[in-house]
Amino acid sequence: MKKAKDGLTDKKRAELAIDALKKEYPEGICSLIADEPFQLLVATRLSAQCTDARVNMITPALFAKYPTIEDFANADVADVEQLIHSCGFFRQKAKDIVGMANMILSEYGGKVPDTIEELTKLPGVGRKTANLIIGDVYKKPAVVADTHLIRISNRLGLVSVKDPYKVEMKLKEILDPAESNDFCHRCVLHGRAVCAARKPRCEKCVMKDFCLYYFEQNS
Repeated sequence: MKKAKDGLTDKKRAELAIDALKKEYPEGICSLIADEPFQLLVATRLSAQCTDARVNMITPALFAKYPTIEDFANADVADVEQLIHSCGFFRQKAKDIVGMANMILSEYGGKVPDTIEELTKLPGVGRKTANLIIGDVYKKPAVVADTHLIRISNRLGLVSVKDPYKVEMKLKEILDPAESNDFCHRCVLHGRAVCAARKPRCEKCVMKDFCLYYFEQNS
């Protein structure tokens, strides 16, 4: 495997990143709050162009009114719109959520699918959401290519592209499958706390010793 200017291979850099973030954020967990698979699917759909904190403010009332997938399937889309209004793009999200519930009941016996291929057939579900579900719910290796992961992976030098699909495929090649899902969650935490988009706090970063961005900024 090709080495970078600092002499590290992609796999070695990935190993160092996994270890550093694991020490910094021992609990590599999703910040969305949900009690069962369909709730997590709903919360993840709501999180598009919206913060997880905002979603977690919305979902308690939503899940209280619609506690089961059958309740969501029978929901009035306009009522769902009202409950999720503050998360943005609420009309499309409400339509997708009710549509997902109906499709899962009619085609999957009420069980949230466990493959990316089947999950991405659901209304409003892309690969990012699908990877989150198979990783968090079904404990399969997954790479959730959200904005934090894409930004941090590029800065570290693990990838050199911004396209989510290409980032996902590249990281699946170099990350330890057993660590990939938690690594993605930890990148979200690190992106919020340290590696911000506009002004990264590199002096506080636990990965600066092997980060190409830091190396380039200080060489």
